[in-house]
Amino acid sequence: MPLPERGLDRDALFEKVRERKAEDAKWDQGRTFSLIYPTGRDDVDEVLMEANNLYLYENALNPFRFPSLQHMEAEIVEMTGALVNLPESGGGTMASGGSESILMSVLVNRERAQRERGVEPAKGNIVYPTSAHAAFAKAAHYLELEARPIPIKDDYTADVDAMANAVDDNTVLLMGSAYGYPHGVMDPIEDLSNLALERGIGFHSDTCVGSFVLPFLEKLGYDVPLYDFRLPGVTQMSCDVHKYGYATKGASVILHRNADWVWLQLFVYESWPSGLYGTPTVAGARPAGPIAAAWSVMNYLGMDGYLELMRGLMATTAKIRAGIEAISELSIMGNPIGPLLTFTSDVIDTYAVCDLMDDRGWNLDRNTNPNGLHMMISPLHEKYADEFLSDLRWAVANHGESRGIEARYN
Repeated sequence: MPLPERGLDRDALFEKVRERKAEDAKWDQGRTFSLIYPTGRDDVDEVLMEANNLYLYENALNPFRFPSLQHMEAEIVEMTGALVNLPESGGGTMASGGSESILMSVLVNRERAQRERGVEPAKGNIVYPTSAHAAFAKAAHYLELEARPIPIKDDYTADVDAMANAVDDNTVLLMGSAYGYPHGVMDPIEDLSNLALERGIGFHSDTCVGSFVLPFLEKLGYDVPLYDFRLPGVTQMSCDVHKYGYATKGASVILHRNADWVWLQLFVYESWPSGLYGTPTVAGARPAGPIAAAWSVMNYLGMDGYLELMRGLMATTAKIRAGIEAISELSIMGNPIGPLLTFTSDVIDTYAVCDLMDDRGWNLDRNTNPNGLHMMISPLHEKYADEFLSDLRWAVANHGESRGIEARYN
């Protein structure tokens, strides 16, 4: 498509935009269960929009030109660190999302392993359960490390003994999920962090999903195993503000137990005619809107606002879980701790069920090994829980009429 010879007028332009957007998933109607995490509150949406609009044009690459962004970013890191008990000696930066936070953690631990233990980068490896976010395999690929995914146990949690057997002198990082994206279950973080501590290697507690869930569950009286910097073996944590922190994309935080390790993230280049160039993450130019939105929503909601949202969200999760468990053909996978459920079946084709749910506008994700349907529940889903469960019961009863996933996508 070439650039048009003449520009469109504003009305025609946005008519085309709206036509295309009409094909997208209807997240604002509660139809998505990943990618977007809406509160369903107009006041929160207005805060996010105003913050983004105030910083529509700024560039977070240069903190000297835009010091307000530098201050907001530092405070986001501090507030997030306080939620997960980062020690005073710790530090961190923001990143564009969980994948970049994870990449920075793997990079830092590769560099630490080389400096502290003499591990050559090309010979290093990372050990993680197969339920770990794909970003760990991606980071290993980019950083030329060997990836060692270890099969999980029958309850979908990490197998500590098997991971211990996979660790060797060239292992630069272990990780566990608190909690995991595929099934919503907590890995045995304390056992894994102790293993890392014993072997003298870094340990990443991945709380991209859980960082703005677990601290509030604890305050609401839920039984939450230790998962954060209270465990001495935890050296890094990834925390997404754009998931259950309710910021707009992309806003994540990478935290290090030792603030000096932040320097290992930095890329600094001094031989450029335009002067010194330095960045703490992959991106050079960075959008300012997500930083402003994250800072604004965290300060707007505060501890009491997040607790209120989490109390209602867990009630909605309990309602949906009970509705799924009441369908005899379906069962919940593992023991999910927060607002994330995955369900499967031993007697029917869950993908066929998902096809029918697709036809009614619902967007469930498909898990594999075993097949299952995955949903991350947001506060907005409170309004749509009854409709969802009614359609799910219908889809289970009529799954034999599905076209099937192969017919749909081939």
